[in-house]
Amino acid sequence: MKILAIDSSGLVASVAVIEDDVLQGEYTVNFKKTHSEVLLPMLDALKQSLKLDLDSIDAIAVAKGPGSFTGLRIGSATAKGLGLALNKPIIPVPTVDALAYNLYGSGRIICPLMDARRNQTYTGLYRFAEDGSFQVVSEQKVCAIEEIIEEINRLGEAVAILGDGVPVFREAFAEQCNVSVIEAPAHVNKQRAAAVAALGLQLYQDGKAEDAADFRPEYLRLSQAERERKERLAKEAEEKA
Repeated sequence: MKILAIDSSGLVASVAVIEDDVLQGEYTVNFKKTHSEVLLPMLDALKQSLKLDLDSIDAIAVAKGPGSFTGLRIGSATAKGLGLALNKPIIPVPTVDALAYNLYGSGRIICPLMDARRNQTYTGLYRFAEDGSFQVVSEQKVCAIEEIIEEINRLGEAVAILGDGVPVFREAFAEQCNVSVIEAPAHVNKQRAAAVAALGLQLYQDGKAEDAADFRPEYLRLSQAERERKERLAKEAEEKA
């Protein structure tokens, strides 16, 4: 089975193609450019490098969120457009789950950390069982950093952290976490489309693909503009009362 994967949920833009258990190609950029500038050129470069006929892919896996609102919209629109044009199903892959999947085989609890601002993080807790199966200990969510550290302390197991939130929350972990903490190395500490593809294959086999027309990203919370509008309306209602 051949899967095209896209992840633009965070600072990194990444595309990849896997066929069964073989990673055929991956293009990942972590640079100060908008995803709208780099995502389609990266897809085209990967297509040209692999001499890939897009009709030959079986499904499109995409990081469905949470993450950057703009990044998710760009990645989702790209995946949905390709899915509709090629008549291929979409495999929505939870962003935080895919980030954790980078650390396949780790013997520690895995805690991805994406900076959600306001001292909050998009996060979750995961582990790999002895048989290699991927287990969700605490589902992806948005929460205060103190909340996820409390969960880790209750579990009492050594943890590995990764994601763009690590530099932001490193001090909080040093001060509040009661278990051994290590940080993932550079080659696996950010989003990678290869992980989205590999986890997407499992999800596809579990029957979790959907029609491209039905796909929607998962934001987990309101955008800043929506929050500000809600706060403004609440304030106006209070003033009129």
